Amino acid sequence: MESARIVGALARYTGDFALAEDVAQEALAEALVGWATAGVPRDPVAWLLTAGRRRAIDAFRRRAAGDERYAILAGDLDAGGPDADLLFDPDAIDDDVLALMFTACHPVLSKEARITLTLRVVGGLTTDEIAKAFLVPVPTVQARITRAKKTLAAAKVPFAVPEARERADRLGSVLSVVYLIFTEGSSASGGDAWIRIDLAHEAVRLARVLVRLEPEPDVYGLLALLELTAARFPARVDADGKPVLLEDQDRRRWDRSAIRRGQAALAQAASAGRGLGPYGLQAAIAECHAVAASVAETDWDRIVLLYEALGQVAPSPVVDLNQAVAVAMASGPASGLQLVDEIAARGDLDGSHLLPAVRAELLARLGRRDEARREYLLAADLCGNAAERAVLAEKAAAA
Repeated sequence: MESARIVGALARYTGDFALAEDVAQEALAEALVGWATAGVPRDPVAWLLTAGRRRAIDAFRRRAAGDERYAILAGDLDAGGPDADLLFDPDAIDDDVLALMFTACHPVLSKEARITLTLRVVGGLTTDEIAKAFLVPVPTVQARITRAKKTLAAAKVPFAVPEARERADRLGSVLSVVYLIFTEGSSASGGDAWIRIDLAHEAVRLARVLVRLEPEPDVYGLLALLELTAARFPARVDADGKPVLLEDQDRRRWDRSAIRRGQAALAQAASAGRGLGPYGLQAAIAECHAVAASVAETDWDRIVLLYEALGQVAPSPVVDLNQAVAVAMASGPASGLQLVDEIAARGDLDGSHLLPAVRAELLARLGRRDEARREYLLAADLCGNAAERAVLAEKAAAA
């Protein structure tokens, strides 16, 4: 629970991001042995920070005997100098976590490295947990973390909260990483489970931390989107873990507290008066679903307009496809199918199961069952998630 604060404080103390993570782990290993016999100390976090600092000093000693830097650090630690309590400065804790997030999401790292490092050092997930979440071998995760640390060191990335101008430039990278983590959790790209609740909830937690540390409209917009989307989780799978589509969900099971939190965050995002960004627009769409009593009573005309705005701010083929679905709900399946066929003609979503899945649904509503069956089977063949693939196969059989 305290891993991000501990690693952040040690990184501030040592000025070495990789070393901070290593000595934090060593301190924890020491605690697992020592606390079993001596008992848990009154302030476990302070104990771990002190142990980590001593481990860091040992590391400096190993690197270069007589190094002036470790001598000063050791002197402060042993003599209780004026800077001895820097690690425990409560006013610096939030900055430490913020610096940790910006460091883990630095643009010099690849997207995969940013996600892995954020989950490891900010989220506190183990390499096993990250590997299971993204369906990759543990050695792959370990290699990504090792390469990421070496890249940060080679690029001489400082452990610090960036200046305001640089922070604004890099905030998008941080938000993107949190969003990607949530997306993989809410709609798993592979494996047997349709939703990876733990991964999605970790992204929500990171967004809550970030909005406290950096209360910008885009951050509130992301938090709103994640809260409003996660609110539907309790109804998205049945007792056997089988996916339940939106039109069949029992809306009484939706998390009303999460909806209220999402609406409050969305109001904060809009209060800046600058217009909603891409996350805020998606949150506004999610809110339309959250407040509707049923699919039929959903304000589809508003959703179409919101997707049009989103397409201007953050254009993508998936946004176009979602807009086509909204048009189909607002104006009929024939109108939506025309837009879907235009997307297909452009080839923007070749190889994705999403387009044939949507096309199949619209063809089925138009009574074109043979065509719908072929599209459902194509979507099932392209889909990497076992649970979703089973739903598509069932729809093909029923078409």
